[in-house]
Amino acid sequence: MKIIKYHDQEVKSTPHRIDVREMYNKESAQAMLMALNPGESLKPHKTPVDVFFFIVEGTPTIHIGDESEVCEADTLIESPAEIVHYISNESDNLARILVVKAPRPVILTRVL
Repeated sequence: MKIIKYHDQEVKSTPHRIDVREMYNKESAQAMLMALNPGESLKPHKTPVDVFFFIVEGTPTIHIGDESEVCEADTLIESPAEIVHYISNESDNLARILVVKAPRPVILTRVL
């Protein structure tokens, strides 16, 4: 059994400049856990593979294409490949989101 703890993972350097930590990385899928402080957001971007977001904590706003919605903990949101998306935290509390890409992308995400 392999156990990976969030606090043991180093913060990844990304163009978004937020706290994001790799939790799983295999050819079949990649999972990152991100923490967005109040007022933080990702930059709009497109991924070459399907993505889903699982809200672990807080109430971030999920933006996919022309749609935006505040989502609460224990909610899963799907985002198809090649659609502009981003996440923002417009609340007063920390938001933590598990981001899963499947399969693991072999080309880079495009930040817009």
